[in-house]
Amino acid sequence: MRIFDPHIHMTSRTTDDYERMRDAGVRAVVEPAFWLGQPRTSPDTFADYFDSLLGWEPYRASQFGIRHHCTIALNPKEANDPRCRGVLDLLPRYLAKDGVVAVGEVGYESMTPDEDEVFRAQLEAAKEFGLPALVHTPHRDKAAGTRRSLDVVKESGLPPERVLIGHLNELTVEMVLESGCWLGFSVYPDTKMDERRMVALLQKYGTDRMVVNSAADWGRSDPLKTAKVGVAMLEAGFGEDDVDRVLWRNPVGFYAQSGRLELSEGEPGAGYAGDEYAGNTVKRGG
Repeated sequence: MRIFDPHIHMTSRTTDDYERMRDAGVRAVVEPAFWLGQPRTSPDTFADYFDSLLGWEPYRASQFGIRHHCTIALNPKEANDPRCRGVLDLLPRYLAKDGVVAVGEVGYESMTPDEDEVFRAQLEAAKEFGLPALVHTPHRDKAAGTRRSLDVVKESGLPPERVLIGHLNELTVEMVLESGCWLGFSVYPDTKMDERRMVALLQKYGTDRMVVNSAADWGRSDPLKTAKVGVAMLEAGFGEDDVDRVLWRNPVGFYAQSGRLELSEGEPGAGYAGDEYAGNTVKRGG
């Protein structure tokens, strides 16, 4: 089983997680820029964070034979904080960089006017830089938030096939399918989707444009949920080709639209000259 986890926050995870992911079949990931839990107080802190997504984290992933890519954006939650608005001025510097495969996460948290303004501005940035967009739907009022997100995407003129609508559930599948956008599902231990529900949706709606991720972060989450969905699919009667489509070919197909995916497989450490990055290493001991 080869796995591309298209939405996982590895900044919040340990090197042990990378090792377990590699053993489970994960060979590539996309890490979207997101809220770190602690409010950030200036755009400068975002610059350091974005730099880590393009430097330290790809190095760390490479030590375990995993290709790391990222998406860059001002996330919906912090779109409401006036101290963070200057991040929009930083985006052109980062959206032009290799390794950035989409603008994201963008969208809604509480569906405020500030979130709406920032969402629309970042969809325009996606168009300007020829990048796909990764859209976060709110955890509350899911159906209304998803419908509003689809309306904004349509108004932006960004082609639906270049948009992935994330954090979906049973209430939102059909509206996104009808829109022509890609469908993203986050599988969690207690909240969002679980393996059983995900398999049921795949049985009902098929595998076209369906993208499964772990969205593992600093909360209770599991970076092996993508692999567990694959096992659950096989146990439910799906074939290996179906699993490969959902866990590899679909996310690759979406993010390949950026023209920046690098998926050639190498041994752990490939892609970096030496075992260090900026004078530091993930290796300990002799």
